[in-house]
Amino acid sequence: MSNITQVVNEDKNMTTLKKSVIASGLDKTLSGTGPFTIFAPTDIAFEKMNKSVLENLLKPEHKARLTDVLNEHIVAGKIAFKDFKDGEKLRTVNGKELLVHVKDGNVSVAGVKIHAREGQASNGVVYSLDDVMIKN
Repeated sequence: MSNITQVVNEDKNMTTLKKSVIASGLDKTLSGTGPFTIFAPTDIAFEKMNKSVLENLLKPEHKARLTDVLNEHIVAGKIAFKDFKDGEKLRTVNGKELLVHVKDGNVSVAGVKIHAREGQASNGVVYSLDDVMIKN
């Protein structure tokens, strides 16, 4: 089974995330033992961002900020979709808190709807997002 980095690299809808993970150096972490739950913004999510914000984040001199933004999408542990609880607070790997909202079978994290399809990896699980959890 592929690890999280490989799952992201192989997903044709996550090319910007792939570039971001490599630029930040998180590819090594996400290839490690984990387990991790990653809320992975798709290319659609990145396209919604202000283009100059994304371009700046991908510059080598902004690696720390890019890493911080990506870490806000990663939670330690492997969480199955069915195990998300309304009102639950998840702690990201960089210490931020993400509030889970569950209603009518839909799950959102920090106000962003996650897709129910779990991308299984040897070291965790990947959920697709159509928004980036970032304050522009």
